[in-house]
Amino acid sequence: MEYIVSDRVSTLKPSAIREIFKYAADPTVVSLSAGNPAPEAFPAKAIADISDKILRENPIAALQYSFTEGYPPLRETVKQRMKNEYNVGRDFDDLIITSGAQQVMDLLTKSMVNEGDTVICEAPSFIGSLNSFRSYNARLCGIPLESDGMNLEALESALKNEKNVRFIYIICNFQNPSGVTTSLEKRKAIYELAKKYGVMILEDDPYGELRISGENVPPIKSFDEDGIVVYAGSFSKVLSPGMRLGYVVAPKPVVQKMVVCKQGEDVHTNVWAQMVAHKFMTEYDFKAHLKGLREIYRKKANFCMNLLDKYLVPNKISYQRIEGGLFIWCRLPEGVDMPDFCKQAVLRKVCVVPGNAFLTDESEQCSSFRINFSTPTDEQLEKGIKILGELAKEIL
Repeated sequence: MEYIVSDRVSTLKPSAIREIFKYAADPTVVSLSAGNPAPEAFPAKAIADISDKILRENPIAALQYSFTEGYPPLRETVKQRMKNEYNVGRDFDDLIITSGAQQVMDLLTKSMVNEGDTVICEAPSFIGSLNSFRSYNARLCGIPLESDGMNLEALESALKNEKNVRFIYIICNFQNPSGVTTSLEKRKAIYELAKKYGVMILEDDPYGELRISGENVPPIKSFDEDGIVVYAGSFSKVLSPGMRLGYVVAPKPVVQKMVVCKQGEDVHTNVWAQMVAHKFMTEYDFKAHLKGLREIYRKKANFCMNLLDKYLVPNKISYQRIEGGLFIWCRLPEGVDMPDFCKQAVLRKVCVVPGNAFLTDESEQCSSFRINFSTPTDEQLEKGIKILGELAKEIL
């Protein structure tokens, strides 16, 4: 039988990162490609204890159908925390729980974007979100990233000249894949440009709790007095990605449409996971847990950057130091073929992610690759980065 797929997905390609995982599954391969949290970061015992208590004392609530908007106690807890800690949420906003932050990208695009409409993104940007936008036949417009965020001139030019811009997609904190943090000055400028041209902002913040140095920068949503910012948060990096918990704070009319779309996708988010998250936030020391996570990632990030300084920088591979998150963006010297470099690395049993996987147009020239430091052990990190340095030395 000939299988005819829809026009929406006919041009979609598998995630380059997920394809690389096939190589990384080989136990002899050092994987610097995954974006997984550190294994030691999971509060496994607490989750087991909470789960046991829930299933003994209130099993039906955890196993029965529930509200599309989310488990009410968790919604209220997250609402209050976002308001108190980050000044996120106004009277015109609402919050719902989603099946991971990735679902926020899908639901907003489904709700707000028609085929051929434009979504403005950072270039590079997170491949999972880019593929969500592509799946609805959105036109992607990439804006070059500078060391402190989007190039504002290029952004305003796109807002002026692109047709039917629906929203600007931005990862302000420790951006995936570049590690860049958008400055407060640029956050305010991006907000004013969005307001000026009548477009929304989708602020994706999965790494904001993982700051290891420097000062916290307020979310764009914290100064949204005009109802133009949709904020996506996640439990994946602070609790567990396997639980698939995210949330969105957005103007109520937008949330209402997202709820209708969610009903057609998965009815509601996993109730057991929501109940666990609520109890963990309210019955355990959540602040101490976050502090412990930051310490884990501070040690791993600094160890990784020291290795880069030792093995890659002397061989003319540069990178920008990060203040948080899970990723470092490495740039090869001019004249080095990046895809071939990544292929040669795989042949030497080291996996990194080619930079073009994160572009709005994967055929564009790119000289960068992404590494992850949270998943490998210290021994694996040193082995893998040393091999990359040796490969660069040979090529040069």
